[in-house]
Amino acid sequence: MVIPTMNEEASIGAVIDEVRAALAGRDLEIVTVDTDSRDRTNEIAASKGARVVAEPQRGYGRAYKTGFAAARGTYVLTLDADLTYPADRFPDLLRPVEAGAADFVSGDRMTRLSPGAMTGMHRIGNTMLNVAFRFLYRYPMHDSQSGMWAFRRDVLAPLHVVHDGMPFSEELKAEVIRHGFRYLEVPIDYRVRSGEKKIRSFKDAFLNFFWLFRKRFGWVRGAA
Repeated sequence: MVIPTMNEEASIGAVIDEVRAALAGRDLEIVTVDTDSRDRTNEIAASKGARVVAEPQRGYGRAYKTGFAAARGTYVLTLDADLTYPADRFPDLLRPVEAGAADFVSGDRMTRLSPGAMTGMHRIGNTMLNVAFRFLYRYPMHDSQSGMWAFRRDVLAPLHVVHDGMPFSEELKAEVIRHGFRYLEVPIDYRVRSGEKKIRSFKDAFLNFFWLFRKRFGWVRGAA
């Protein structure tokens, strides 16, 4: 389990508790990748049994690259540290991977998104990015920005994922699909964030949209 953190003391303890409850009885490693938290995030995470890994360079993608390098298990699971994702659905995401029916499973927030769980601008931005992904990659993507995943760790080896920021999420999915891995989405509920909001809806949506085009048309080294 890899969880990026930055000043998440209000929620990290509850997130780890939910993960442990959902995956009780399994050999579970929890790695939190922390970027310069100034509160009790790391203290709480360590007290809950997580292995805290420092990543001084900011960026969503940078945190995940560091976390993936630190993870030791056969399977990798991810989610945010703000209680938005339902950790109790991890068995549903992990089951197809363990059964050999999928290589990478992502939680789909958009199919049954409840009112109030996401701001209007955030919802519009996600919808536009999903449409762009479908058009550019000819794949029926429902949620290109989801951060709740379950996959075999060996899937990462051939992927060329270079972005250190928010576009990392869609770039990772594009690489998984481009390399012919079996990609599956599972509808999940999405909850209102706990703690300080870090997503900048308009700016992040623009960056993600531009990156999709760059990646698709080979303006990124190693892209198809």
